[in-house]
Amino acid sequence: MSTRPSLVVVGAGPRGTGFLERLAASLPELYGDRPLDVHLVDPHPPGPGRIWRTEQSPLLWMNSQAEDVTMFTDETVHLEGPVRPGPTLAEWAGIDGRTFPTRPLQGAYLRWAYERARAALPASVTVHEHRASALRVGGPREGRQRVWLEGAAVPLPADLVVLTVGHLEAEPDREQRTLADFAARHGLVHLPPDFTADTDLSALPAGEPVIVRGFGLAFVDLMVLLTEGRGGRYEGEGDDLVYVPSGREPVLHVGSRRGVPYHSKIGYALDGERPPLPRFFGPEQTDALLARGGPIDFRRDVWPLVDKELGWAHYHRLFSTHPERTALPWSDFEKAYEAAEPRGADLAALLAAAVPDPADRLDLDALDHPLDGARFASAEALQDGLRDYIAADLARRHDPAHSADAAVFAGLLSAYGQLVRLGTRLDPGGWWHGFFSYLASGPPGPRLRQLLALSRAGVVRFLGPRTAVAADEERGLFRASSDAVPGEWTEARALVEARLPDPTLELTGSPLLRALHEEGARATASGLLVVDPVDGRILERDGRPHPRRFALGPHTTARAGGAFTRPRTGGVAFGQNDVTARAALAFLRDLECRLPAPLSA
Repeated sequence: MSTRPSLVVVGAGPRGTGFLERLAASLPELYGDRPLDVHLVDPHPPGPGRIWRTEQSPLLWMNSQAEDVTMFTDETVHLEGPVRPGPTLAEWAGIDGRTFPTRPLQGAYLRWAYERARAALPASVTVHEHRASALRVGGPREGRQRVWLEGAAVPLPADLVVLTVGHLEAEPDREQRTLADFAARHGLVHLPPDFTADTDLSALPAGEPVIVRGFGLAFVDLMVLLTEGRGGRYEGEGDDLVYVPSGREPVLHVGSRRGVPYHSKIGYALDGERPPLPRFFGPEQTDALLARGGPIDFRRDVWPLVDKELGWAHYHRLFSTHPERTALPWSDFEKAYEAAEPRGADLAALLAAAVPDPADRLDLDALDHPLDGARFASAEALQDGLRDYIAADLARRHDPAHSADAAVFAGLLSAYGQLVRLGTRLDPGGWWHGFFSYLASGPPGPRLRQLLALSRAGVVRFLGPRTAVAADEERGLFRASSDAVPGEWTEARALVEARLPDPTLELTGSPLLRALHEEGARATASGLLVVDPVDGRILERDGRPHPRRFALGPHTTARAGGAFTRPRTGGVAFGQNDVTARAALAFLRDLECRLPAPLSA
């Protein structure tokens, strides 16, 4: 077995590539020309990994514009290592920065970024690519680790292990197992939560109703693959867009808790004065929360601060850009806003007095429950109502007169960065991440225009909010309903769960993470791997950070908002990669210095 220092990185997709880039940037300073083996473990190609692999349908898009995607640091990122600037996706590909690129193009960009990071490593570093899945990590806390790979008889030696495994597969939970059993007994189709691009959709027959539960980005992919992906096409543009069916599409009956799709991506740039962030949820507030001791409750302790911070971003933009729609001088409003308790009666009274039009006020509860209390006389009335809602959302999100919405997006990114500082003391749970995605990470506007065209063509039908799905044993069918249309039911022989699996370590499809949990790694109530917020070391159940195991990414408590970083926005994920890479290099340097010199021949 080799005695050279060895670093094993499990997961070679975007986060693993970002870590490798930071490793290469700081290696000359912290490690010099000492020998090092770097093992990259991933069954999918390094760079794009599974989700962004180039061998997928070009019909699938990113939900970020090309100018908003970068794999490289700039001077706005808090780094100890050197800044290594590089092109955005738009600059690299030579395309219009406002377009939404295909996923295969993003995969090619990620592959190039990986090759560039690898080429930046000195000759003393040898990179080994292993196209396999990691099954288990073993070894004593103070000694060399071993990483077992699928199909390999001998484990990889590892002085340090870094997990950058990205989004996780999951075993079915109790509800999904019950639905799958029902489908099997009655000869029905049940597709559980999964990555839509990896799901076999051939079992969904043409012309037949399909109940779809989930109205986020997974649904958008499903919609694309079952329409254009089956030979349909669009004619016209804008509000006159028309879908021409191929005849091979099923009829998608889609519903969710909210009953509406994620908000459209904003279709304009936020120019002019930007809100100074953070203000009401920044280091001062997070330090105060940490100083209190004990666990931090998201809804009680954090959400009011986030609400006030997002309101600050919203009203700062409204007053600075559209003062004619306000009724108080900014200085008066600012003082009163600062003094008011978050989500309190005084704040509500101030907003009513200062902002005459309710449409100009920020109401996060109303945004989260857009159809609360809505009732429709019939299923057809619901279709008309939802089309009106989606058209209004499209119009607003592409109208700079409502640029306060874009300021709220900036506030969400700022708040996400502060949540990372709270580290192991806070488990925000799935609601916060779902709300963030619903408000800030929705589909491109053209996708919602396509959804409207599909609705008018009868290929997509809306079920409504608070969609309930039942297994009808007597009829041997799935049934779906919404209390927004009392007495209406939709029956189908197919049910699709259009969402990603919930990230729980207990039900993870990754044997590596399941084994870590069983052997003592800490997990939150919502199943995230608990890591030290400072450097990403995995925490064990006794609270001690493991000296030789790190983790970065959405499966951890230090998850950063958004799949990719926008240029010049501080790049929380880049900062995390930098800290972890430098901690790893310092550990390996000190370890290598302690090793005995090899015997001369």
